[in-house]
Amino acid sequence: MPDNPSFETNPFFEEWTTLFGVPPFGHIKPEHFLPAFERGFAEHEAEIAAIAVNGQAPTFDNTIVALEKAGRTLQRVEEVFHHLAGTDSNDALLEIERNVSPRLAAHWNKVRMNEPLFARVDALYRYRDSLGLSAEQKRVLERHHTAFRRQGAALDADKKKRLAAIAERLAALGTAFSQNVLAEEQSYALTLDGEADLAGLPDFVREAAAAAAEERGMKGKYAITLQRSSVEPFLQFSSRRDLREKAFRAWQARGDNNDTSDNKAVIAETVALRIERANLLGYPTFAHYRLDDAMAKTPEAARALLETVWEPARRSALADRDAMQDLIAEEGGNFKLAPWDWRYYAEKLRKRRCDLDEAEAKPYFQLDSVIEASFFAAQKLFGLTFVPAEDVPVWHSDVRAWEVRDADGGHVGTFFGDYFARPSKHSGGWMSTLRDQEKLSGDVRPIVFNVMNFNKGEPTLLSFEDARTLFHEMGHALHALLSDVTYPSICCTSVLTDWVELPSQLYEHWFEQPEVLREFARHYRTGEPIPEDLLQKLMAAKNFDRGCQTLEYIASALVDLDLHMLQSADGLDVNTFERATLERIGMPAEIVMRHRPPHFTHVFSGGGYASAYYSYMWSEVLDADAFAAFEETGDIFDPTVARRLRQNVLSTGGSRDPAELYVAFRGRLPSAEALAEETRFCRRGGVRRFPQPSFRPSPCYGSGLHEPRPFDARCDAGWPADRGERSPCASSCLGEDEKHRGLWTGRCSHRRASRLDVRRHVFGLRHPGLGTEDQGAVHPRGTAAAGSGQCRVAEGVCLLHVCKSGRQDHAVHRSGGLPSRIQFQGYGPDTVLPAAVQGAGEGENTSFRGV
Repeated sequence: MPDNPSFETNPFFEEWTTLFGVPPFGHIKPEHFLPAFERGFAEHEAEIAAIAVNGQAPTFDNTIVALEKAGRTLQRVEEVFHHLAGTDSNDALLEIERNVSPRLAAHWNKVRMNEPLFARVDALYRYRDSLGLSAEQKRVLERHHTAFRRQGAALDADKKKRLAAIAERLAALGTAFSQNVLAEEQSYALTLDGEADLAGLPDFVREAAAAAAEERGMKGKYAITLQRSSVEPFLQFSSRRDLREKAFRAWQARGDNNDTSDNKAVIAETVALRIERANLLGYPTFAHYRLDDAMAKTPEAARALLETVWEPARRSALADRDAMQDLIAEEGGNFKLAPWDWRYYAEKLRKRRCDLDEAEAKPYFQLDSVIEASFFAAQKLFGLTFVPAEDVPVWHSDVRAWEVRDADGGHVGTFFGDYFARPSKHSGGWMSTLRDQEKLSGDVRPIVFNVMNFNKGEPTLLSFEDARTLFHEMGHALHALLSDVTYPSICCTSVLTDWVELPSQLYEHWFEQPEVLREFARHYRTGEPIPEDLLQKLMAAKNFDRGCQTLEYIASALVDLDLHMLQSADGLDVNTFERATLERIGMPAEIVMRHRPPHFTHVFSGGGYASAYYSYMWSEVLDADAFAAFEETGDIFDPTVARRLRQNVLSTGGSRDPAELYVAFRGRLPSAEALAEETRFCRRGGVRRFPQPSFRPSPCYGSGLHEPRPFDARCDAGWPADRGERSPCASSCLGEDEKHRGLWTGRCSHRRASRLDVRRHVFGLRHPGLGTEDQGAVHPRGTAAAGSGQCRVAEGVCLLHVCKSGRQDHAVHRSGGLPSRIQFQGYGPDTVLPAAVQGAGEGENTSFRGV
């Protein structure tokens, strides 16, 4: 059915008869939003009041179900408004956003601080085990109680009043921050005029720059914008060092120009208010408050994981830096490598080491083909088909729509793709919904969208990283599309922050599989599949420069944590704080944070990732182990594993604890081996992702900790050696660390042996009682395990010893091919430990459950 043309008043006051109930975007005007918000507020307030003053004793139905059903008008208005404000904004919408954001915060303060309402929820929570609730209902009740408690419902009146004021001010600050970044990105363009300015730029960069200039009324010229998809390729290919510096400095200075869009004061006030909020709720810092409701539980746990990877990543990045400096000298340059030079010389270094440049590979990654590949993987794994939906309303002419159908042809949901950058759109990539799945009000099917910011071209060609990003966001979309729960509050991606990235990062793996690339990586002109030699080069080089990229990310995550570990923000100068943190962790001068605080929208535009930017790396431990479940079957589309993934991860929303969900999928919690694999941070390279027995890695293979040497091909087929024998492939991922050739832990595969050695190389710590750094040493029965008493296993190989858990030194041992379970001092048997100190498997020691 076509878009309904009959709206004469406010579309939000009418039933939407559009196909699949999609919002009638062509009829929604900015002037419709404020009246719709007013009605939504009033209706929700009346519904909440009715629940709170209900004279009957509280029950799950008259309290929790009633809360789940309340506020539908407000939700519908809010979803459409925030969507348009992010993807196709204008001055009118920005003004409404400044008006509505603090009002929304005030409204939800009234709901969560309503004493009679909380009394009903609290009474149900206290007797939850005797109410005969299903597991899903119990989880819904627990999440509602947590939300009320964390909003301050149990505090006295004065504290509630102050918390309410803080929440309203934080909402206003978050909106201001976001709009300031958007204003900076809209106002800047580096104009290129003439061949001299275009020196070094391949055709696809020139075409994108020409399109950006024309969009800004400069037809015939070229423009580099502050969108990442515009400025990064320019920095990668432009041979004009002076122009690279101009573009780079503008990019890094977003929100930090001492003008009307400056965000430094916004950050200082935000941090101060977050500290005060945490203190009112009984937490020493905002980071402790934020992570108390996350898998990590503590900022120390998050920091432990980040710091585990920092040093090996730094060594790799410094080695690459020195190699680039040598390139500069070879070319006759007499300048020191600077941040605006890194991408340019990294591209040259990749060409030298891997015989690959992006201009050679990019013609094989046309946007339409990558979209098709993402749909293909969803079909192979979950039986989904994506059927173009031509009659569905869209918010911009570039937007595409599909109906998603299940294997039996049934309607799963509606999916939108908004792929191109434009001045009215916030930068970055994200997934969200215009309607969530639920069953409480009938079989409500989701409306899901992905947003990207690719440079539009004819055709649009993507980099390898762009294509991987598209798969990442599709992973989030599948999480929303395949949701199958009853209650709206726990549907789709309504999960803990450090669990939400598992589906997205896991889905990236399928893009990188040769069998997918051989089918969908086709030349945009000839249709020919990607040549096998080029494919192998891509597989070998896909983790090139991983050291720099890892430092960019971890530095941002650590600055985020450090800011929110402050106990006072008095006199906070965010630039000084940033410099001090980077100096403390040893950030190389040639590398910058992926997101500097003045434009770190993840953290300061609403705060969804405040103190939680670490969660991408936390989820990497999960996604590595999860994809291994497919690899272990020999079929990356194994239907049994895919069914478990759908049933226990993608369809469950927040209906169960994440650890419980993961065990239901995998049969156990993530192993220590998954962490060790990730701490290589050459995470998607080499044999693990491209297992061909005859394949010999190029010098850039992995490009993580160091430059590895080719390994003995025999180990791919399995080397029949006894435990304790030296592995012929043990140094294949070590190179510089040959003295630590490992001791065998079982039948060899390159993947397993290299994990053993990488653990030793990454951590490089002493085994207690042996006084040696050789963690492969065989220790006898009774050898002391630091912090955990006597090791009661028979002979085993010490795989991992972690010194800085924040509580105690621990050790993990291997006996009979499986790690021992060790009761770590200071932790209960069900405690989820920091990823860097976790053990898993079976053994003779006291029981322990860790991720």
